[in-house]
Amino acid sequence: MMWVERQTARLMGRTGLAAAMVLAVTLAGCSSTAKDDPNSQASLDKLYADAKDDLQGGSYDRAIKTLERIEGRAAGTLMAQQATLELAWANYKSGERAQALSTLDRFIKLNPSSPALDYAIYMKGVINFNDDLGLFGSIARQDLSERDQQASRDALLAFRQLVDQYPQSKYTPDASQRIDYILNTLAAYEVHVARYYYKRGAYVAAANRAQQAVQEFQRAPAAEEALFLMMQSYEKLDLKPLRDDAERVLRKSFPNSAYLREGFVDGKAWWKLW
Repeated sequence: MMWVERQTARLMGRTGLAAAMVLAVTLAGCSSTAKDDPNSQASLDKLYADAKDDLQGGSYDRAIKTLERIEGRAAGTLMAQQATLELAWANYKSGERAQALSTLDRFIKLNPSSPALDYAIYMKGVINFNDDLGLFGSIARQDLSERDQQASRDALLAFRQLVDQYPQSKYTPDASQRIDYILNTLAAYEVHVARYYYKRGAYVAAANRAQQAVQEFQRAPAAEEALFLMMQSYEKLDLKPLRDDAERVLRKSFPNSAYLREGFVDGKAWWKLW
C-alpha cells in the first residue's frame, strides 16, 4: 500500500506540474492574443485616445476614420455611442454638415435610452444654429434676417425638443437662450420679406407676410414693424376696417412706437450696432 500511495502521489505531482505548465502557456497565449486583438478593450482604448488627439489637433479627417473603426468594433457599447457623437462633431468641423446631422439622427434612432441623448439633440441644434448664423462671422456684410432661414428653423425644432423632453438637462438653459434669439431672427426675416413686397407695391403679399410674422412671433421686437406694415398695406388697399384693426393692436402692444410717430424709420437691422 505504501508503494501504491507513493506512485499515486508521484503521478499526481507530475500531472499537476503538467497542468500548471499548460495553464501558463494558455494564459501567455491569451495575453498575447488580447494584446493583438483589434477588438480588445486595450486596442479600442488606444484607438479612442488617438482619435481624441486628432480632434484636439484639428486633424478631423484622420479622426473620422479612427472613430468609424471604433464604431464598428465596439458596436453595442457605450464606447461606440461616444464614438458616434465624436464622429458627428468631427464631420461638422470638417465641413460635412449634412453628414454630421445624419450621424446624429442615426444615434438618436438607435439609442433612444442613451444617457447622452440630450446632448445629441442639443448638438443638432447647435450645428444648424452655427451654420445659419455663421457665429456672427458675416454680420458686417449681410443682414441675418435676409438669409434663408431653414437652418434656423431646424435649430429651433431641436432646441425646443430638448427643452420639452429634458428640462433638467445642463444644456437646456443655453438652448432656451438660443430659442429666443432664433425667434427674433425669424420674425425679422418675415418682416424683411413683407417690407420687400411693400416697397414694390405688392400690398396684399406685404400684408399677408406681415400678418404671418405677427401671428407666429407675437413677442418678437420685429412684430412692431410687422403691425405697421399691415396698417400701411391695408391703407394702400383702401381696406379701412383692417387698417384700423392693425393700428389698434399696434397702439396697444407698442404704445411708444416710433412708427406711429415717424412712419418708416431707418431700415438698419435690429442687431447692427454700427
